[in-house]
Amino acid sequence: MKKKVAIIGSGIAGLTAANLFKTNSDFQVTVYEKETTLSLEEGYGIQLAQNSTLVLNKINFSKIDNNNFFNPSKLNFYSIDNKKISDLSLDRFNTETDKYTTLKRSTLIEFLKDGLFFNHMKFGKQVKKVSIIKEKLLINFTDRTNDLVDYMIVSDGVFSNTKSLIENKNIQPVYNGSIAVRSTIKPSADFNYEVNDISLIMLKNAHVVIYPINKKGEMNLVCIIRQKFSKKIDPNLLIEKEIISQNKTLENLFSNSLQSWPVYVTKKPYKSKYKNLFYLGDAFYAFPPTMAQGASQSIEAAYELFNLLSEGSKDLENLYIKKRLERIRLVNNRSRLNYYSFHLSNPLMVKTRNYLLKKFTKSEKFLNSYLGNIYQRT
Repeated sequence: MKKKVAIIGSGIAGLTAANLFKTNSDFQVTVYEKETTLSLEEGYGIQLAQNSTLVLNKINFSKIDNNNFFNPSKLNFYSIDNKKISDLSLDRFNTETDKYTTLKRSTLIEFLKDGLFFNHMKFGKQVKKVSIIKEKLLINFTDRTNDLVDYMIVSDGVFSNTKSLIENKNIQPVYNGSIAVRSTIKPSADFNYEVNDISLIMLKNAHVVIYPINKKGEMNLVCIIRQKFSKKIDPNLLIEKEIISQNKTLENLFSNSLQSWPVYVTKKPYKSKYKNLFYLGDAFYAFPPTMAQGASQSIEAAYELFNLLSEGSKDLENLYIKKRLERIRLVNNRSRLNYYSFHLSNPLMVKTRNYLLKKFTKSEKFLNSYLGNIYQRT
């Protein structure tokens, strides 16, 4: 008899998991989404390192239209005055099929959605209550429908209301002290950076990242700016004060519409009180953005969980938590170091950082240790 899996949330993590379970005839999977439709309007970019493209290729990611993604070959580091410090090869971690990829989030969501038949997704479904009945989970929805399942996967984002409801406590992420500002741009004649690579400009208490998101000339622009929390942020004023004041040549990059939001992270992963309920993606753990591993870790975790359930492993929950904790520590350590080093202001420390960047980005040993054990997964 097939095992029933309910996935709450139709983001990258949930849809990846659903596509994976669909490949195994031992499971019957349904995605429940509280919204009435699946939003495909989010045009901002995401980066997928090889640890996630390897997983996505198992569900035919390679069939995405070639014009709708990009494979940058380098990460270029720039100083506050636009001088190139060094570059880091991303190709070194690629295989013939699994490559570092950048694209619009909406492009990935649409691909994942298209891999599911209509009967695998149900909209307008908000969880009201979860209870256990003979080792199965009964999910009651606010529209008075229900589902009795063998496994439940909650992947409804960093502000997971479902998690707080299930665990009967208010579980909230924490503000990490920075604001993200995003825009989509097309390079003009005076664009100072490589259009085929990722560019990272390091400023005082801020950094800017620019990278192509398809082969149509569109690029993602994102700034991470250290800032005290405020519910009212004017992104244009923030950019003028914290970015353009440091480098006037960046002004032309911000002529399009800007979106901003505070960056939240998770204090610690949460283990459910139910042994057959698992948290996934940002509902499990939200990473700082300075390693560009948020989407990749969601995809990687979905694959880990799928394999554990497919193998019928004993002590599933603890195995999943153990695997995830190892990765969280690894990615977080590097994210915190990046966050610190990208935002230096002391001239001596900046000079030291730039010198070390030149050395480390060409060191085989360092790159294999710092990036290889994250990007290269089997």
